[in-house]
Amino acid sequence: MKTLELKFGNEEDKTVTVSLDEPIEPADPQAVAAAMDSIIAQQAFYSSGGELVSKKSARIVERNVLEIEI
Repeated sequence: MKTLELKFGNEEDKTVTVSLDEPIEPADPQAVAAAMDSIIAQQAFYSSGGELVSKKSARIVERNVLEIEI
């Protein structure tokens, strides 16, 4: 399963991560940056450390889980 992790800085300069399932690949860096700017401008999310105020990073993370029969 892949997720797109958007990392923001909040008012306390702590990192806040917003994860989205099944991102479109390949990711368009300009579109991701624009979406992050929009999230900040619209104050779409609030964290315990205050509003999101800056973009820190974005990444696609893949997680593989292999069940073990016991």
